[in-house]
Amino acid sequence: MGTVFRYPIAGLALLASLAGPANAAAAEAPPGASSCSGCHAASAEVQTPVPRLVGRPAVDIVTAMEAFRLGQRPGTVMDRIAKGFSESEIAAIAAWYAAQKE
Repeated sequence: MGTVFRYPIAGLALLASLAGPANAAAAEAPPGASSCSGCHAASAEVQTPVPRLVGRPAVDIVTAMEAFRLGQRPGTVMDRIAKGFSESEIAAIAAWYAAQKE
């Protein structure tokens, strides 16, 4: 069975990113997305070891968040942060970041 089906949250993000409006990049950030910008820089000009989220595929963001939530991916604070979001919140945040352009 494919990865999207093993991880229902990844499937939600994929559907949200495909079904979103064409101007999703201009849409207001979903609740919780602003907390990401404290560590995840929006600009490629910023040098940081923390990966950028802007333009990253939604399924990649969701998969990483799922791994943090399950303790399968090490992190200093992301494991705790990921547990604070519901699956639908993660899917919405991932879809929004995926739609953002440089």
